[in-house]
Order: sequence, then C-alpha cells, then structure tokens
Amino acid sequence: MPQDTMTGKRDYYEVLGVSRTASADDIRRAYRQMARKYHPDVNSDAGAEDMFKEVNEAYEVLGDEQRRASYDRFGHNAQNMGGMGDPFGFGGAGSPFGDIFESFFGGAGQQQQRRRNAPQRGADLHVTLDITFEEAVFGAEKEIELTRPETCEACSGKRMRDGMPPTRCGACGGTGEVRRVQQTILGQFMTSSPCGSCNGEGVQITDPCPNCRGRGRVTRARTIVVTVPAGIDENQTLRLNGQGEAGPQGGPAGNLFVKMRVASHPVFTRNGKTLHSQIAINMAQAALGDEFNIQTIDGEVSFKVPSGTQSGQQFRLKGRGVPDMRPGNDRGDQIVTVNVSTPRNLNDEQRQLLRQLAETFDSNGICEQPSGRGLFDRIKDALGRVITPQPSAVRQPA
Repeated sequence: MPQDTMTGKRDYYEVLGVSRTASADDIRRAYRQMARKYHPDVNSDAGAEDMFKEVNEAYEVLGDEQRRASYDRFGHNAQNMGGMGDPFGFGGAGSPFGDIFESFFGGAGQQQQRRRNAPQRGADLHVTLDITFEEAVFGAEKEIELTRPETCEACSGKRMRDGMPPTRCGACGGTGEVRRVQQTILGQFMTSSPCGSCNGEGVQITDPCPNCRGRGRVTRARTIVVTVPAGIDENQTLRLNGQGEAGPQGGPAGNLFVKMRVASHPVFTRNGKTLHSQIAINMAQAALGDEFNIQTIDGEVSFKVPSGTQSGQQFRLKGRGVPDMRPGNDRGDQIVTVNVSTPRNLNDEQRQLLRQLAETFDSNGICEQPSGRGLFDRIKDALGRVITPQPSAVRQPA
C-alpha cells in the first residue's frame, strides 16, 4: 500500500526502504541511514525536515513489535482502532481515559523506553578561539584541541563484541519495564517500574565490546582545523556540523560551535567593516598641509593632509577597511582622524616666529596678509622640530 487514501500517509515500510519481512535489525539500520541523510543539521534541502519527521514516525511504529503487528494488520487505520495495540480505544490518543491507563498500565513508560533505546543526537560542543586582529580581517586557518565522545569503531556503537546486536532482556521481554498487580479497595491495578535487570533499556549487553567496554562510545582527543573567514568579528560564532559529540545508540553527532575572541590592535579600532585610526600633526602641517606615510591594515601608504586641516577632521581611505563575509560585497573603508597638537616647551626662536605670525592675524585670529613665504616656511621648519607624526611599521598580510 504505497499511500493510505484516508490519512494520505505513505507506507511506513516504503518510507524506510525495507520489505515487510525485514528483521528488527534491518529496520534499525535503515532508520539510522535515513535519519543521518535527512537530519536538519546535515541536510538543508527543502523538504528534508519533513522527510526526517516522516522517517521518525515510521520508526516509532516499525521499531516496536506490538505497534508493528497492529500496523501490519490494520495499516494506518490502527490508530483509529484506539491506538497501536489497544483495539478498544480506552488508552488511545485522544481518549479521556488515556492518562489513567498510561499511569496504571505503563503506556508512558513504554514511550519513554522507546525513546531511550532509539538513536539520539549527540550533544553540541562550544569552544572559544583566540585570533589576532589581522586574522579576523584577512581570515586564517586555526587548529583547536578538544576531547569528545566518538562512536566506537569496533562495535559501530552497538556495544556488543564485533558489532553483534544486544540480547533482549528476558526479565522484561524487551519492554524495559516490569509490571506488577496491586490489590486495592477499588480492585486490582497494574503498575510498572523500570526493569532492574536491564536498567530499563530492554536489552542486555551479554558480551561487551572490549574497545568501549559496552558503552558504544569512546573518548578521544582530536585536532580540528577551523577555517576563519575574512571579516569575522568579535563574539561571532562558527558552526561546524557533525563535529560535536557522537550520538548515543548510533545517533548522529552534534555540532561544534566556535566563538571568536579577537585581540585588540595598537593602531586600529573596528566598527563593522570600517576601520578607524588617528594621526597627530603639528600646527604648521595643519595650516600649510603636508604629505607623509600612514599605517593601514595592508601596510603603509602615502597620505596628504590638505592645508587648513582642523583638529578632529576625518578623511576616508576607500577600500582599506574590513572585507565583507558575504561573497560579492565590497570591502569597507578606513577613517583617519587628524589631531592637531599644540607644541609645548618652545625655544626662543620658535616663540619669536609665532609672535611674528600672530601680528599678521586680525582680532578674530584670521590671517590678514602673510609677510612672505619665508616666515611660514621658517615656522613650519621650527615647529616641525617640535612634533611630527611617527607612524609605526605594519606587517604586510601574508
């Protein structure tokens, strides 16, 4: 039956890709393969999440002997017969007696047991990676050391020697719980509790795998290479799919989340894609203009300060900022803030030159008529001995 006409659901055997005579191990193996293939953390294709839910729904039924028997007999209509294994509907989904029957007859315990024995996704891991300012701008490849549980290769996570399937618990018949009849004033009631022989797992590891000692996972130290993309910023996080802890019962591995911690820079500060830096010039350079080398993240470049530059004035260097992490977008800019420094501890010559310059200003401090370039040149030369910008060298990015 490829699809039920009433419910619109596909045949569960078809969903898992197994025959109706498939063994429990065949169904389990098929489920693991399908779950890994369509897990949302692994497969981002449209419809993968719905397929993953359909696979889990199919395994919930076919992975349980009683529910599978009811499905084989009634198909998807078994749910309308009161739920799998409950043809009278007293404990079925939506029944007003469902909670009561689950409490006394262990329905909730069976659901918990099925979830406990089913493959589970591994836990995510979180680490912090320290990188330099330049590595955040230009990108880099970094190595991180971590220790994580991984699926045992000797038994493929089955916990038994040579990967043999575990033995069904004889005390509970594989249900993972033991039922007891209690006599009360209202009559006999049945209660259930986890099986002590198998600790509620429904199976017994009679011949444990010597490599993992029956745990199904082993702890290993690994070196993971992380590709840091150009343009990443402080506290941004990279997700490495499948690099977390291996899942119990052969389930898919979790993810590894790498949070960036970027070191500060002695020259630059950052705001998104824009880099900011400052330079100091003297009064003469600000008034007359000057040209010198300044530092960018790529190395030193020639920079011209126009005459009449004011303290705090900003200049933009196009394309000297941070690359955009998204492909196809332009690189940011560098903003250079110019600070004009007032000289201190002037000598006699410098004081005399400044007094001569002051005489050329009107009452508002505006120059009326310079007395000649010779005076301005001498002031520039004199003040240039007081303070000049000293940009430090920068290492060219590899």
